[in-house]
Amino acid sequence: MPSPLITEKYGSFFNLARQHQVIFYYVGYFSQHIVAAMADAVKLQLEVSGVAGPTRRKLFSSFIEMAQNIIHYSSDSLTPHTHSDGELRHGSVCIRREDDGSFQLLCANPVEQRIADELRVKLDALRAMTLEEIKQAYRQTLRDETPEGSKGAGIGLLTVARDARAPLDFDFEPADNTGAAPVFYLKATI
Repeated sequence: MPSPLITEKYGSFFNLARQHQVIFYYVGYFSQHIVAAMADAVKLQLEVSGVAGPTRRKLFSSFIEMAQNIIHYSSDSLTPHTHSDGELRHGSVCIRREDDGSFQLLCANPVEQRIADELRVKLDALRAMTLEEIKQAYRQTLRDETPEGSKGAGIGLLTVARDARAPLDFDFEPADNTGAAPVFYLKATI
């Protein structure tokens, strides 16, 4: 006889995802290989769903940038932080369709407090910029040299901000007294 706990526990999650029009969700460890496989699935899902080409491209590039940020900056790692190849870092990413036809792209991952502080400054600055200022900063960042210790020269957040319909939304779940790192949440409307 089937276990009612399966339906009770997993069924509620499945139905909630369906109710919120989730078209892609992943939580677990991210690596370059996993991101490549997810990218294939996301690309196909968006094509099959009939999403317009420009929106598909924006969603796809923002999805890749968010996944890369998890690989580079999540503090929950199966590989040493000094390991720059084959990194395995924990986080989650979600794409959901809104009733107005827009999409919400969300990601979450734990980060060191220093990274959280840096992200807050960068994202507050991005939220204050116009779209034209974001585009200018993007072009300038492409021309600049990559700063010491950076894994992407800051281009990822600029890419997501450039492609979003509205300012990026973010939050941090504070570190708790067990020593767990703060959790960084980022949302882009595409």
